[in-house]
Amino acid sequence: MARQLDEQIVGRYPVGQRLRVLDVGMGQGTQALRLARAGHQVTGLEQDSTMVAAAREALSAEPEGIRERMRIIEGDGRDTGVHFLPGSFDVVLCHGVLMYVEEPDPLLAGLARMLAPGGLLSLLVRNGDALAMRPGLAGDWAGALGSFDTTAYRNRLGLDVRADRLSTLTATLAGIGAPLQAWYGVRVFTDTASDGTDAPADVEALLACEERAGRTDPYRGVAALLHLCGVRG
Repeated sequence: MARQLDEQIVGRYPVGQRLRVLDVGMGQGTQALRLARAGHQVTGLEQDSTMVAAAREALSAEPEGIRERMRIIEGDGRDTGVHFLPGSFDVVLCHGVLMYVEEPDPLLAGLARMLAPGGLLSLLVRNGDALAMRPGLAGDWAGALGSFDTTAYRNRLGLDVRADRLSTLTATLAGIGAPLQAWYGVRVFTDTASDGTDAPADVEALLACEERAGRTDPYRGVAALLHLCGVRG
């Protein structure tokens, strides 16, 4: 996903331009820190105090120049209008958040308002058109059958959450003035892999396969996650 995001940024902005980035629901700050290291001015917004503490600890270990380029705010992603003025950012990230939001449209509209004209909105969501893949590949036929006609599922943390369909989000992005420009699949082949910390023997080959599949039909359509990129008109 990081490679996909970089592809969109490079294709939209001059090389070397320092961008204003907002990461909503930044978690422990993995993407936010990566972009700060790349020279961008990054703001991370996260409501989970444990995640905020982890992000601040990670940031404290960075060189001073990177620490100066990143700020962390504890708050709800649905309250961006409380913290920022409209049009304040060139790039807005919202990765792995929508599945926890019962009504995502207001959140998405608020994110779009944060974008300057021509700004990039990057969403990472659970693929509602492929919910039967995980139980099906695991041989859970009852679970697979029950997944075809719903966007509700139970995640690996045991939480009841929701997924998004590509067609629905395409319409939503058009309606909020940030129409879809590109979309990718994420975790096409690796969704059922172990969550262990041991890296595979040939991680570069794995990434090359995932990157190719994530931009190629029909593979991207059955990915566990979708990465959608909209652009503010």
